[in-house]
This record gives sequence, structure tokens and C-alpha cells, in this order.
Amino acid sequence: MTGNARDLQSWTARTYDGLADLLAAGPAGAWDAPSLCAGWQVRHVVAHVTMPARLSAEQFGAEMAAAGGDFTRLSDTVAARDASLPDAELVAALRSPVLHGWQPPGGGAAGALSHAVIHSLDVTVALGRPPVAPAEGVLAVLDQLTAADGAYFGIDLTGLRLEAAETTWSWGDGEVVRADSGHLVALLSGRTLPDGRALPRG
Repeated sequence: MTGNARDLQSWTARTYDGLADLLAAGPAGAWDAPSLCAGWQVRHVVAHVTMPARLSAEQFGAEMAAAGGDFTRLSDTVAARDASLPDAELVAALRSPVLHGWQPPGGGAAGALSHAVIHSLDVTVALGRPPVAPAEGVLAVLDQLTAADGAYFGIDLTGLRLEAAETTWSWGDGEVVRADSGHLVALLSGRTLPDGRALPRG
């Protein structure tokens, strides 16, 4: 992934701030609109990504124990519960310095950036809005996902060439998949785009 740790943290913070700005300003109905995460509205995505701003390490540990050590189950439980928090509280959590400095266990600054960018795109792509993540951050996540050959989300990139429509970024050889860089990140993250496009699973 390109960029040093300071760059990555800056891009992460700007992504969350941008998402906060978007949701604080509208559009009408955005909070209850479906996101790219199956079964989750926009408010569920925001409740999910802002967990570190609300849960101490001890609280997170208790939540994890209650979920039987299953992080997916924990995520679903917390998202379902905390999505009902006031919109203003969720926006404030997106702006939290605690969230901006959080890093996933073992993931470091790169993991924090990919988490922020991917979930921000779950919102903006679904709403038909441009990315709130900095362009450099989106490209850094593209580099990360393709360096793993799609393995992070079980995507099979065999025989595919990815091309970002708005930049010179490209990866691979074969059948061309061309889309804006943010849409490519969403595809590499196992999402289905509003136009129905998806990448094959491995």
C-alpha cells in the first residue's frame, strides 16, 4: 500500500470527516437508504464503523464474549442496536479523534484505512454520491486489495484486468473491468454495484 503511516491515518480521518459532512448535510432519507452491505441501511454501516468511538477495550471484550468470539455476530448485533442512536450522535462519532486514531488488531494504519474507505463507499456508491475518501486513499486501498489478488474478500481475479476510469491506475491482464476507482474498491470488497455488476467469487 502506498503512503506512510501518517498519510494513511490522515486519509482515514478525512474519510470519516467526509462521511460525517455528507450525512450531516443530507440528502433527505440517506440514513435509512440501503447500503452496499446486504441487509444494512446507511445508519447500520455508520453504527458499525463508529464502534471504536463508543466501546472501550473492556466493553469490546464483553461484547465479543457475548458473541461467542464471533466478530461477524458481534458486528451485526452492535450495528442493529446502535443504528437507533440519534443521527447527530452517529455524526459526532464519525468525527471522533478516537475513531480517527483507531487501528484494527493486527491491521495497523493500512487496515484502518481500508476499513474506513470500503465502508464509506458502501454508503456513497449506494447513494450515487462521489467518494468522500481522498483519491490517494482510494487508490492505496485498490493497491492493497489487488496485491492480495482478491483474497481478502474471496474474489477470483483470474483473467481480469481492472481499469480505473478517472485515473491511469490499472491491474492485471485479460477481460477488462472498467469503473471509477471507488466502484472498483467496492467490487473487490465483494459488493454488488447498483448497476448489478459484481466480481466472481473464488
